Amino acid sequence: MVAAMRHLSLCALLLPLCALACKPAEAPAAPREPAPVSSSTAAPAEAAPAETAAPAEADARAAASAIVAAPDRGEEDRVVDAQRKPIELLAFLDLKPGMRAAELMAGFGYTAELLARAVGPSGQVFGQNNRFVLERFAEKGWSDRLAKPVMKPVQRVDRELDDPLPPEAKDLDAVLMVLFYHDTVWMKVDRARMNKAIFAALKPGGSYVIVDHSGRSGTGVSEAQTLHRIEAALVRKEVEAAGFRLAAEGEFLRHPEDPMDWNASPRAAEAKGLRGESDRFVFKFVKP
Repeated sequence: MVAAMRHLSLCALLLPLCALACKPAEAPAAPREPAPVSSSTAAPAEAAPAETAAPAEADARAAASAIVAAPDRGEEDRVVDAQRKPIELLAFLDLKPGMRAAELMAGFGYTAELLARAVGPSGQVFGQNNRFVLERFAEKGWSDRLAKPVMKPVQRVDRELDDPLPPEAKDLDAVLMVLFYHDTVWMKVDRARMNKAIFAALKPGGSYVIVDHSGRSGTGVSEAQTLHRIEAALVRKEVEAAGFRLAAEGEFLRHPEDPMDWNASPRAAEAKGLRGESDRFVFKFVKP
């Protein structure tokens, strides 16, 4: 099976692992609770002048669009694009050539390749996976992906999430975790230690971006394994406890019609015809 579809298989086979999101529901459901934080309420690191903000955002989106449209990207990755909205994610990250970034639990490397294209040959990306995922599911797909010429900026990292990055991963511009924070619960990761390690690896002003399936208010981590969701407010609390400050929230993966009471794993969602229904929060934390 080709690399990107293996990425989908990884989540489906693991069930407790992170899921991909997909299409809207056929029938509307009860409205979700408002998100705990929005980009309009989170204090930015430093507000940009109004006259420069719009051009900067347009430039970031143009650069992201060019990356996603690259002719040498795999066709299977383009199928995943419809679910993952990579243009919006890359614009939100706003990585530039020469920057240094990391993806935690990179899986088969769909997002890691996008990061590699964003930072270019002069940049660096640390792509981390743990032993469980590599040995059971991702080894061949990840290795095949790393053999692509465009992946030259990527350094493979085989480490556990308690201490996910090697000593040389310092002064990073960004660290990203996509649809996996909830899985740290059933995997019994020391999340406080993990978040502190990420804080230490980032440069001042560096960003820690988390994408995950939204859980209902008050559920905390209780539905991480059963529904593959986690309460956004709980994630914010844990990450801020490590010293981070919430700077922005992306709305591009929101599904306000989602009642957040069903299993967001790909297998369960597919069986119910609910692929793509999950509301997903996108948090950008910064290291002061």
